[in-house]
Amino acid sequence: MSQVRVDPREQRHHEKKAKLVATAWKIARHDGFAGLTLHALARAAGLRQPSLYVYFDSKHDLIDALFADGNRELLARVDALDLSSEPERAVRQMMHALVDFCMEDETRAALLFQRPIPGYEPSVEAFAFAREFLARAVEALGRAGLTDPEDVDVFVAVVAGVVNTQLSNDPGSDRWTRHLDRMIDMVFEDSQKRRSKS
Repeated sequence: MSQVRVDPREQRHHEKKAKLVATAWKIARHDGFAGLTLHALARAAGLRQPSLYVYFDSKHDLIDALFADGNRELLARVDALDLSSEPERAVRQMMHALVDFCMEDETRAALLFQRPIPGYEPSVEAFAFAREFLARAVEALGRAGLTDPEDVDVFVAVVAGVVNTQLSNDPGSDRWTRHLDRMIDMVFEDSQKRRSKS
């Protein structure tokens, strides 16, 4: 069986870019996205700013790399779950993993699920990871009986509301996130009532 040959230069480029992304996250967590500039990244990485253009065309390109990186991490978290064969239980597992992921890192959650950077829109390539997570969540909801797109929209809004309320008001506690299962119950119950009336 033939092995795929990895270009050493490409591998080094990928590894260096991953280190720069990790450094960029540290800057964003400490100074906010306003403080994350190519100049600040170059200084933190011990490079001259022009050297960064090998990896990032602009600040938005750097942000795009962070957006893709964060969503890849979320997908990895979901991949690591041992999902229940019971559909509603599997949905709860996924949503608890999502909420925990958001609570671990407010900066990362803001980039992935809010719009903290004026003018930034994720590229098609970076957004593909977010689409993949959403597709998996919608598939899990469908197996649990939530197939109406309006019900899915309500479900997404409820979970996002729990996350945003917690992060905005008391990020160190579980005042709102501890009600996640109750909120999920409410959406499923409401959906069942609506289906029974139709």
